[in-house]
Amino acid sequence: MSRMTELNIDGRAIGPGHPAYLIGEIGNNHQGDVELACRLVDECVDAGVDAVKFQLRNMAALYRSSGADGEDLGPQYTMNLLAKYSLAAPDMLRVLDHCAERGVTALVTPWDLPSVQVLAEYGLPGYKIASADLTHHDLLRAVAATGQPMLVSTGMSTEEEICEAVAVLQEAGAQYALLQTQSTYPAPFKDVNLAYMQRLAELGDCPVGYSGHERGWHVPIAAVARGASIIEKHVTVDKELEGNDHTVSLLPEELAAMVAQIREVEAAIGSSAPRQVTTGELMNRVNLATSLVATRDLPAGHVVSAGDVEVKSPGRGLQPNRRTELLGTSLPRDVAAGDFFYPGDLAGTQHGMREYRFRRPWGLPVRYHDFRDLLEVSRPDFLEFHQSGKDMELDPADFFAPGEKLEQFFTVHAPDLYPGDFLIDLASPEQDIWERSIHEVQRVIDLTRRLRRWFTCEQDPIVVVTMGGFLPDRHVTAEERWPMYERVQAGLERLDASGVRLTAQTLPPFPWLKGGQQFHNLFMEPEDTARFCERTGLRLTFDVSHTQLAATFAGRPLADYVEAMGPHTEHLHIVDSVGVDGEGVQVGEGEVDFADLAERFDRLAPHAPFIPEIWMGHVNRGEGFFTALDRLTAWF
Repeated sequence: MSRMTELNIDGRAIGPGHPAYLIGEIGNNHQGDVELACRLVDECVDAGVDAVKFQLRNMAALYRSSGADGEDLGPQYTMNLLAKYSLAAPDMLRVLDHCAERGVTALVTPWDLPSVQVLAEYGLPGYKIASADLTHHDLLRAVAATGQPMLVSTGMSTEEEICEAVAVLQEAGAQYALLQTQSTYPAPFKDVNLAYMQRLAELGDCPVGYSGHERGWHVPIAAVARGASIIEKHVTVDKELEGNDHTVSLLPEELAAMVAQIREVEAAIGSSAPRQVTTGELMNRVNLATSLVATRDLPAGHVVSAGDVEVKSPGRGLQPNRRTELLGTSLPRDVAAGDFFYPGDLAGTQHGMREYRFRRPWGLPVRYHDFRDLLEVSRPDFLEFHQSGKDMELDPADFFAPGEKLEQFFTVHAPDLYPGDFLIDLASPEQDIWERSIHEVQRVIDLTRRLRRWFTCEQDPIVVVTMGGFLPDRHVTAEERWPMYERVQAGLERLDASGVRLTAQTLPPFPWLKGGQQFHNLFMEPEDTARFCERTGLRLTFDVSHTQLAATFAGRPLADYVEAMGPHTEHLHIVDSVGVDGEGVQVGEGEVDFADLAERFDRLAPHAPFIPEIWMGHVNRGEGFFTALDRLTAWF
């Protein structure tokens, strides 16, 4: 086991298993100007770094008394730059105070013993050791004596010198990490040698990272992929400024891109745990995979033989690899020719009528083609018709008897996707998309009014709409969200919603659309959602899975969302979730605290009806829905 598996700087754990510690290296790129130094701090904070880093030199203590004039051209150039652009200790402390005001960790490289003393008296949470000082053992001991963690660069050093420095650090009882560094400006890519980080981890018996001086930011991303726990990268406001660090520095927007892309790569790295199928993959497997289906009508009690089964798409039923399990099974139900076989067929069980009593009305998600099958095995208070784009072209009269009046009431869910990959987006700045979105929502409202003739409805039926606000590549800031809400409001004002209760569905941060992920921005954050409802009078369909995902993404408790949105909730979709994008999970198999959820909604929206919106819950005559309802009886 490693002697030191991780560091802790300012409460942030650093090491394997933790997000990379990202440092914006300001160094002397402030050009000796306190205001520019503070501006660079602000830019780094906005970019999302974990820490910023500076350098402090006592020029009189660091350089020999003959000064720069008698030196070779290289040292003379460097000494002149440092004399011109270094911050004196009092100015440095002013900048460190600004870091504290901005809430960002500040690290400093002390280049001499007097600077160590100044910084120790100020009280830094960590120190950086420059590559040039790896052999300055007295400096290493002095910094170690502060008791704070040390990030030690290893550029311009031999392996023997690295080992000597490690021995000094270990003898001093230091907490440290070693950084792979190529100390040329800019560093040639062929000399970067990221593979040496593994050797550093062995030599130092400690966390390792990378301090980069090459152009661009793709190498630090690769370093993270190779296991770097720390990344240090220079930042500037102008790459043309005097000084050799500027040419290898990132502009603020480039630093922000590096930070974002590193976080994406970290998410992509994942783990070596046994592979699980993601929610998006499950959805695509239904669309693209195949299932076992019946070749002919098979009565209950029939023993399945090879001639009764064939493989057809889509993948809604038993996967083909379960054919052997299915053969020889006595069917618990009638299976029509072309119908899927389901896991329940293997269990050999058949359920009777499903009856439930809840404190609020409960219903089932249905389509035109399957609602009667579900009514044969259950007595819901209402049906929620989940429309597809093609369903909107059907005549509902084809599915109801003349003069029929079902005892249930009903709700209608607008299509999530239309042919041609069109999505309703009332927030769209593109006029043609916005106009069509208004048109499609109006069509759903008109359909809902028409459906009313076949149902018993004391109240106006509820219409559920995903209002839009998604983007293909990013989440927007709070300031950008409100104009999008205003666009939605303008669209709503164009609608005739008389005779229905129009609701906006609460949304997840990463919806699965068009076979992949998008980025939702509206009807996620509780305060601005509640503000929009108060301003417009619009009511919500609170989707528990979606909102739990949004809460997890924001790092907030679901209770905050329920308390803010609950008073505006007209309807509930009850379902579990996992992580930030695992939606549609079976009740009790995810992260939702249903006991707390039920208590809050009993208080905030006691009459709102609900459906169990389990993904693929409709298969095998609603098996997933009824499993959810069985479990929800404990809370609702």
